[in-house]
Amino acid sequence: METTDIILEEKQKQNGVKEVPMQERTPKKHLSIGQVMKKVFLALFLVGFTAGTIWLIYYFVNKSSTPKVIYKTESPFVTNITKKTVATGSILPKREVQIKPQVSGIIEALYVEAGENVRAGQLIAKVRVVQNLSGKNNDLRTINEGERAVETAKVSFENARIEKERQEKLLAQKAISQQEYQRALTEYNMRKEEWERAERALDITRQNVLQNSGRIANEIYSTVDGMVLDVPVKVGSSVIERNNFNEGTTIAIVADMNSLLFEGKVDESEVGKIKEGMDLNLTIGAIPDKVFKAKLEFISPKGVTEEGAIKFQIKAKVLLNQDDFIRAGYSANADIVLDHKDSVLAIKESLLQFGKKDSVFVEVESSQPQVFEKRLVKTGISDGINIEILSGIDKNAKIKVPEMKTANK
Repeated sequence: METTDIILEEKQKQNGVKEVPMQERTPKKHLSIGQVMKKVFLALFLVGFTAGTIWLIYYFVNKSSTPKVIYKTESPFVTNITKKTVATGSILPKREVQIKPQVSGIIEALYVEAGENVRAGQLIAKVRVVQNLSGKNNDLRTINEGERAVETAKVSFENARIEKERQEKLLAQKAISQQEYQRALTEYNMRKEEWERAERALDITRQNVLQNSGRIANEIYSTVDGMVLDVPVKVGSSVIERNNFNEGTTIAIVADMNSLLFEGKVDESEVGKIKEGMDLNLTIGAIPDKVFKAKLEFISPKGVTEEGAIKFQIKAKVLLNQDDFIRAGYSANADIVLDHKDSVLAIKESLLQFGKKDSVFVEVESSQPQVFEKRLVKTGISDGINIEILSGIDKNAKIKVPEMKTANK
């Protein structure tokens, strides 16, 4: 036994420690690497499981506890409300005239352009008449007949003149009575008038022939006061006269731009709410910064089918100021005023709620904050955004803003 062991045994004896024989001592066990890793993974699993369990408990506890909702409130207000319906259409002249020629031919000259103002009787164009061979033969035959008529009338006049002079001599000699002379004088005057009438007819016939042959231009005049909207022909264009079998060629379109109409259509569901004399507010796309007034004048008694719906035509007179100018053909929307009230108590229509038996109510905040009670209300006219309140609440009420319901995905 070494010196160190002897010293340890003496200390153990002094401390009352019993020495264990060498044979009874248990040798220390050494763990393998696999066993160590297994214990580490087990410890990590237990830690993760515990953390996951705690997180799940926290999640479900928070989910089950609903936070308190704070509802917004709004108060009634005083405003003007206009109930209206909308019609779409365009702006057109009330009076539009198409100027057409009375003879066929070729445009020789044009004296107006689109956009110019003209007066009734103002020269617009000249048409040079082009006649065919058959027409020329007819004209020559007409002139020959007129000349023969003049010659016949002239012969009759000469005979009457000679007879009158003879009767004058006999009357001077007192060979005939005054009555017989008067008959000769009357015959003379009648034959003279016939001769002059035949000459005038011949002159008119010759003038017409010259006109038909193209040597005299046919002048076209405006029949109304207004503005020239369009000149669809050019110099050299052929035109056709208007008759029972042909509409004729339009030389110019003239309209009174100081008298305009709004023509539009309204749906059958709205036509029963409107009547002649109602006010319209016109909004023109090309003039977005101004609203024009109009007065409803006409509602068609018969509807037409358009895109599967029945629509009725309406016409309204546009009320223009002196400095207003609207071009024909502008598209426009008309707000037809069905009803209007000034300075009425109103709320937003979205605040209304509906119960059983068509009851209408709002939820009003009581004396306690965020505690609401139902109040039945009576409503008036609406413009689709604001609605008139006739009774049920006052201006100081605080109305609950209903939550918007969203569709489930």
